[in-house]
Amino acid sequence: MSPEPNPEAIAHYRINGKLGAGGMGEVWRATDTKLNRDVAIKVLPESFACDPDRLARFTREAQVLASLNHPNIAAIYGVEERALVMELVEGATLDERIALGPMPVEEILPILNQLVDALEYAHEKGVVHRDLKPANIKTTHEGKVKVLDFGLAKALALEMTSGDSISSPTLTMRATLAGTIMGTAAYMAPEQARGHNVDKRADIWSFGVVVYEMAAGRRLFDGPSISDTLASVLKEQPEWGRVPFQLRPLLRRCLVKDPRQRLRDIGDARALLEMALEMALEQEPAPAMPRPKRNALALVNAAAAVLMAVAAVALWAPWRGQRAAEQSLLNLDVDLGPEARLAGSNSIPFIISPDGKRLVFNSRGTDRQTRLSVRRLDQPKATELPGTDGALYPFFSPDSMWIAFFADGKLKKISVEGGTAVSLCRASSSPRGGSWGEDGTILATLAPGGGVSRVPAAGGEPAPATQLQTGEFSQRWPQILPGGKAVLVTSFKMAASMEGATVDVVTLAGRKSRTLVRDAIFGRYLPSGHLVWYSGGTLFAAPFDADRLELRGGATPLVEDVAASHIAGFAEFDFSRNGMLVYRSGAVGAGLTTIQWLDASGKTTPLLAKPGPYARPRLSPDGKRLAVTMEDAAGLNIWIYDMQRDNLSRLTRNDVAPSAAVWSPDGQYIAYQAGGQGGSGVAWTRADGSSGEPQKLSDQHAVQLPSSISPDGRRLVFLEPPPEGGSFDIWTLPLNREGSGVQPGTAEPFLQGGPVGGSRSAPVSPDGRWLAWGQRGSPVPEVYVRMFGTLPSAAGSKWQISNNGGDSPVWSRTAHELFYHSAGNIMVAPYAVKGDDFVADRPRIWTRLPAGYATGGFDLAPDGKRFVVVTPVEAAQAQIEQSHVTFLLNFFDELRKRAPAK
Repeated sequence: MSPEPNPEAIAHYRINGKLGAGGMGEVWRATDTKLNRDVAIKVLPESFACDPDRLARFTREAQVLASLNHPNIAAIYGVEERALVMELVEGATLDERIALGPMPVEEILPILNQLVDALEYAHEKGVVHRDLKPANIKTTHEGKVKVLDFGLAKALALEMTSGDSISSPTLTMRATLAGTIMGTAAYMAPEQARGHNVDKRADIWSFGVVVYEMAAGRRLFDGPSISDTLASVLKEQPEWGRVPFQLRPLLRRCLVKDPRQRLRDIGDARALLEMALEMALEQEPAPAMPRPKRNALALVNAAAAVLMAVAAVALWAPWRGQRAAEQSLLNLDVDLGPEARLAGSNSIPFIISPDGKRLVFNSRGTDRQTRLSVRRLDQPKATELPGTDGALYPFFSPDSMWIAFFADGKLKKISVEGGTAVSLCRASSSPRGGSWGEDGTILATLAPGGGVSRVPAAGGEPAPATQLQTGEFSQRWPQILPGGKAVLVTSFKMAASMEGATVDVVTLAGRKSRTLVRDAIFGRYLPSGHLVWYSGGTLFAAPFDADRLELRGGATPLVEDVAASHIAGFAEFDFSRNGMLVYRSGAVGAGLTTIQWLDASGKTTPLLAKPGPYARPRLSPDGKRLAVTMEDAAGLNIWIYDMQRDNLSRLTRNDVAPSAAVWSPDGQYIAYQAGGQGGSGVAWTRADGSSGEPQKLSDQHAVQLPSSISPDGRRLVFLEPPPEGGSFDIWTLPLNREGSGVQPGTAEPFLQGGPVGGSRSAPVSPDGRWLAWGQRGSPVPEVYVRMFGTLPSAAGSKWQISNNGGDSPVWSRTAHELFYHSAGNIMVAPYAVKGDDFVADRPRIWTRLPAGYATGGFDLAPDGKRFVVVTPVEAAQAQIEQSHVTFLLNFFDELRKRAPAK
C-alpha cells in the first residue's frame, strides 16, 4: 500500500508523530507492535512508487546497510514497502549544537573519536556514507555518538527536490550511472561535486568539513544556491584562523582538494586527534598581556599554527626521552606559505636545525628574488635573511646558530638572527653540499666534480680532505660522523647521473673509502644509531655502528615518494637531533609537465601532451622540431621532438648540465652545456644524432652556458661567471665551420661585471645587430639591449626595455618585436632602429602565462604568432609541491621499532 501524507500505520508499525523531513523523505516516530520498541521510519518519496527498478535496487542496498552493526551507527532494522525502518536515536544533532555557537576542543575531541570509529568500521565493510553532515550525526543523552543515514545517499539517488544546498542530498541521474553526484552539496568532496566516482576519501573530506563547522560555529562552504555552494567547494580555501590551532593539523590532512593528498584512511586521524588532545592538555596559562587587535590576530596564519604544533612536540622531546614508553609516529603536512619556493629550486629546498627549533627554506620575496627564510617553529612568521640572494645547499652549524650556504661563487655563513653574510672561501657555481663539524671545521664539495675539501668555519683557504677513488667523478653531500674521524659521502660515477651511485664512508686520516650501500644517494647518520639513504623514491634505513663504520642489519623501507634530484644526487629530507624528520613528497606525477602552444588570447592547445619531466623548450629555426631537457633516473639529457612524425628521441647520453639547447641557424646542429670534471663547458653535436661523440668547443673545467648563435652562424654567445663569483658575464666564441664539424676560435668578453642573472638568457636579434639579456638588478631584474655587431668591440650604449621587471627575452623573427617574461605575463615591446640607436616602445602585455610556469619554460614560434610553453600537469599540485613539507614526529622511536640493531 502507499502511505497517506499522515499515515496512522505502516505494516505492523504504529505511527506516533513526525520527526522531520528532507531531500531523502519524511521521518516518523513509530512503535513496533510486535517487539514493543520505538523505531524511526523513513518514508521514501513518491517517485519510488513509479519505479520498480529503483525500489528493487534500494532494497538490495538497504540489506547491505542493515549488515552494519556498530555502537556508533544507527541500525537499519528492515524495509517495509516504501519505508525504511531504523533505530530511533534520541538526542540532539550536531547541527542543533553548532547553532548555539563554536564548540570548544575538549567537547569536540570525544565526539570525533567516536565518529572515527564509526567511519572506520563502515569503510572496512566497503560502505561509504556519501552524505556525512552535522544533521546526520546525533549525540545521545549519555554522550554516545550515532551516525544516521549511512549509505542512503547511494541507495536512494534521488532527483533534486530543493534549491537548498544544505537539505538537498543530490542531484540527477541514477546511482548506477557514472557522473551521479551524491551527498549534500555543502559537504561534498570536490571529486564528488564534479560527479566523479568516489570512495572513502570523500567521507574523509566531509568529516573535515564537519570538524571545521563544529570548531568555527559556521559552515565552511555556503552559498545562496547549490551551484554557488559547489563552486565554493571546488575553488575556495578554508579560513584556518577560525578554528583552534590544535585541530588545524587534522583539518589540513582532511580538507585537501586532491584526494590523493588526503588521509588515506580515516583511522589515521587518531594520531592527529591524540596530538590535539596533548596540545590542549599541555597548554599553560599565558602571562597577562593586552588583547591584540583583530588585524594582528590575522597574521597568525594556518602554517604558523601547524609549525607551533611541531614546536610543542620539539620542546617536549628532551624530557619525553626519560619516559619508558615509546611514542607513536605522528605525521603532519605543513604549508610554509605562498612565499616558499621548494619545487624546481635546483637546490636542497629546506633544512631543520639540529635542535629542532628552526626551519630554513627557499623563498621568494616581493622583489621576486629567491633567498633563504628562517622560521622559528614556535613563531607565526618566517623572516627573510638579507644577503642570501640565490643561496644554494644550506646547512647548519652544530649549535644551530649559523647557516652556511653557497652563493655568488663562494661558501658563506650567516647568523640565524640575520646580519651580514660572511664569505669563507671560493667555490664553483655548482657546489655539492657541506657539513659543519663540532671542531669548527667545515667539509664541503666546492665543485660538481672532485673530492671533499676542508674549510675553517672562520674562513680561509680550502684544503683537500678526501681523494677520489678509481672510477669516481665526485664525492658529494658530505656528513661528518660523530667524533669527526670519518665522513659519509655520495659517490658519483658520472657527471649528471645517479646511475651507479653509492653511499660511502671515508676516513679522514687515511682517506680510505668503503662502500656502504649501492645504487643509493644522500646517506645520513641519525642519532638513533641508523644510516638512512635514498633509493628509487624511498628512504631506507639500517642500524649503523659509527665506531666500526659498518652496517649492523638489513635495509628497511621507511618513507615512500620522497623528492630528489637525480642530477645533483640529493634527496629532500632532513632531521633534528630530537627525533623529527622533515621531507618533501615526490609522489608519482609530481613535477610532470606538458608542452602546449599558447596564443595571444591565452588559449592553449597540446603540442607534446603526454606528461613528462620536460624543461627548457627550444624550437628549431623552421619550427618543425623541439629540443627539451628531461631528467630521469639515468640523468639529464636533451631530447628532440619531431612534430611531423610525432616522435620523441634522446639526443645526448648523460653528459648534460642543466641549461637549454641552442640550435644552429640552419637547424643542423645543437650546442649545449656538457658536464665534465670540475665544470661544464660547451659541446656541439648534430641535431639528428648522427655525429656520434659530441665535439667539445670550450674548456670543460669552466662553467659555461651556451645562450645563442648569431644568424650567420659565426659566433656563439655563452655565459660564464667571473673569477670573483657572482652572476654571469657574456662572452662570444668565433665558430669556423669545417665540413661536419666546427673549429672554435678564441673566446672574447662581450659584457663583464656579472650582469646576467635570472633566466641566464642572451639571444642575438634576427638581423645580428643586437643582443638582449635579463640583467640582475635591484629591486627586480630588467631586460636590456645592446648593439652586437660582427665583433664584440662594436658594442656601445645599452637600452632598458622592460619597465617593471623582466627576464627571458625572445626576439620575433617576423616583426620588430622583443618579447620577455614579467610577473606571470608574456610582455611585448615593439621597437625601431634608427642608425645605431635602438628605440623601443612602451611594453604591453601580450598574454598571461599558464599557472605553474617556470622561468625559461617558453620559446617563440618562427611565425611570431604563438609560444610553446611548459605547463604543469596540475597547477594545484604544483602549488602543493612549492610550499608543502611533511613532518614526522617521534621518528627515532619509529626507527628503533622498525629497524632494530642486530
